[in-house]
Amino acid sequence: MDLGGANGANGYDAETTGLLATYSRPSPDTITKLVKRLRAMTLTLLPLEVDPDSINEPTSRIITPQVIDAYHAAGGDFDMALPYCLLRARAQFMWDANHNPADYGENYGRAVACEVLARRLVHMFPKEKLCEVMSTRYQHYQVDGDVSETSSALEMAIDQHCTIFLSSNEAQEVVNAVWNGELVQVNNKDHDIDYIPHYETRGHTLASRIDASRLSVPRYQNIFRITIWLFFLVTYSLAVREPLDKIGVATVLDPWEIVLYVLALSFIVEDTLKTFKLLRFVTWWRAFSFWNIIALVTDSLLLAAFILRVMGVQTSNKTGENWRLYSFQILSCVAPFIWMKIITVFDGYKYIGTMQICVARMLKESGIFFALLSVLAIGFAQGLYALDAADGTVESPTAVANVLVQALLQSPNYDKFAASPIGLLLYYFWNTVTAIVLLNVLISLFSSAYSDVVDNAEAQYLAFFSAKTIGMIRAPDVYVYPAPFNLIEISFIVPFEIFPYFHLSEKNYAKLNRFVMSFIFFIPLTIIALYESTSSSFSKNRWTENWFRGDDEAAEDTPESRNPIVDDPSCPGMEISKETFEKLVTVFPNTTQSSELTILREIDELKKKLNLILDKMDNN
Repeated sequence: MDLGGANGANGYDAETTGLLATYSRPSPDTITKLVKRLRAMTLTLLPLEVDPDSINEPTSRIITPQVIDAYHAAGGDFDMALPYCLLRARAQFMWDANHNPADYGENYGRAVACEVLARRLVHMFPKEKLCEVMSTRYQHYQVDGDVSETSSALEMAIDQHCTIFLSSNEAQEVVNAVWNGELVQVNNKDHDIDYIPHYETRGHTLASRIDASRLSVPRYQNIFRITIWLFFLVTYSLAVREPLDKIGVATVLDPWEIVLYVLALSFIVEDTLKTFKLLRFVTWWRAFSFWNIIALVTDSLLLAAFILRVMGVQTSNKTGENWRLYSFQILSCVAPFIWMKIITVFDGYKYIGTMQICVARMLKESGIFFALLSVLAIGFAQGLYALDAADGTVESPTAVANVLVQALLQSPNYDKFAASPIGLLLYYFWNTVTAIVLLNVLISLFSSAYSDVVDNAEAQYLAFFSAKTIGMIRAPDVYVYPAPFNLIEISFIVPFEIFPYFHLSEKNYAKLNRFVMSFIFFIPLTIIALYESTSSSFSKNRWTENWFRGDDEAAEDTPESRNPIVDDPSCPGMEISKETFEKLVTVFPNTTQSSELTILREIDELKKKLNLILDKMDNN
């Protein structure tokens, strides 16, 4: 649980942190100065508004190899911090764009340029430094002079939803390594984070691989979560049949109900802790997303159903039957929400993840529709209520609200206002506005949101997948007890951490957690160990993978591949490389540059030749 953010690494205790190398990181003042320098360069690079699509083109005439080299040189000895600083500059340009509508186009183009440059610069680093570049955390000075929270380039890109940066091979290589558990997170003091290869922390025998910390790996968390949620759906389906199976019989809680409410309690605890960690360690607005609100509603309904069910069991008269009836009525309302949440459980799969992105974007865009609808609904409701009160008698306000909702759902009740011509006219006007204007606005907003996601589906999903992966390990949690086993943690483990009388030392507390988790999760941990012991992804020597799959031939570019030598006794004197590789590729176009730059380069060469001819003529 680790509410206090104790040192550790999702199960890797202080013994593991000694394996990490110590890197000297620049101070917030240095990072702030570098960000300002990069902003100044970007303002010089893009003094006017430029089409963002032209900036992100592979052969952009703006982000040229020379420009990339200039930005790389701008970092001096702090080139490792350049991707973070560029993404920080992007955040500032986006703030300028959103708060200065007159210059939105210019600042948005500069923000895109910073993101593209960050992606191109990451590509320049050697593979062995890639993890350090993406995950090293920095701080900067905010506008008010305070020091910001620590954040890495990868986390900065996720917070800003940088689809261009997160869809790069380099970002996805780190994300996939974290997802698969090849890279493990180590939480140091002050919530600082390092990522290290898993094979550096443990041995390679089967016994050493049975490690409780592997439950913190996002992929295994996801599999465990899917299994538990499917079991929860089965339990819920059986529990709601209890009134049908035992109708008219006053009974205590059914066994399936007990299992259901135990699982519900574990989910409530998990959602509460998740919200607390989002508010404390990440950003507050992530705690109020659509799916978090759905979880809050689901948990509230389950809790209310349980309370009413207990009240019904404790009361034996007619009142107890009523409490029991209300409990199952509320429990039946949970069904749409728990089946809706199955989308979030399976969103690690591309199709469902993309569908979730579309739904989220549509709901976000529908905010404009519901804002207009709420204002108009209040106005029409007040007008219809005033007309009803003109004769000195009024109906219930819910009656007016009911007819307005019926009209919105394409089932208007015109007979309701048949006796009042003015009321009928006003009701006609409400139907016209909602059916012709507002609903068409909503359809166009949904269509725009859907096309934006589908047109850029690959990048959108990769950005979503990155956020999902890093979100599973971002908030410090040393020992992960997935629901419903988090109830065991709260009941028997947490007291040894927070209560002074039972408080254990960090070393003994780690031993207690490792023992309990190894006992509870022995079967899944053994399955994980067997899988990892046969998977080449978790070994320094990947000869098995190469044996089955072979080398990546598309990446081969060696002298032997360029100019192969034939040693074939059946074809004496015959060669492949009659023409050298270098000569063959001279006719290839330069696809790394735009057509404009190619033309300018050729014109420059012609100018040099012309100047040389003129100089010779002058000398003669």
